[in-house]
Amino acid sequence: MDFRIGHGYDVHALSEGLPLILGGVEIPHSHGLVAHSDGDVAIHAICDALLGAAALGDIGMHFPDTSVDFKGIDSKILLQRVASLLREKGYEIGNIDCTIRLQRPKLRPHIDRMRETLAKAMSIKTDQVSVKATTTEHLGFEGREEGVSVSAVALIFRP
Repeated sequence: MDFRIGHGYDVHALSEGLPLILGGVEIPHSHGLVAHSDGDVAIHAICDALLGAAALGDIGMHFPDTSVDFKGIDSKILLQRVASLLREKGYEIGNIDCTIRLQRPKLRPHIDRMRETLAKAMSIKTDQVSVKATTTEHLGFEGREEGVSVSAVALIFRP
């Protein structure tokens, strides 16, 4: 089998009054993510990890933030398209592991739904998706609640 690993990382600023969507789930909070799309920084990092594993560029190459086609788009659609593109190239998704860094709100109550939502978008099983969340102990832009960052790792393979 041909195994490949990819890494993705994304950051978005937080702003008052916007929706906070992470892992395909809207999280109740006073602040949300500033972006051209819905700002789902978790999905964006996962897309980059998957694309990188297959050496297919990055999310900006496939879904540029200069295109009106992607203005306000639900990032789950982008993830579905990336998963389809991988399958067109003969790859299957082995697993995804991502870590969301933000000070608040606490994400533990939402993680199971995120895993289910992400798995469904990629047409894989929930146990193939890991989502973790951590604070930065009030350090850095995440700790000051100025933004959210996510790193993701993906394993893909050709059967």
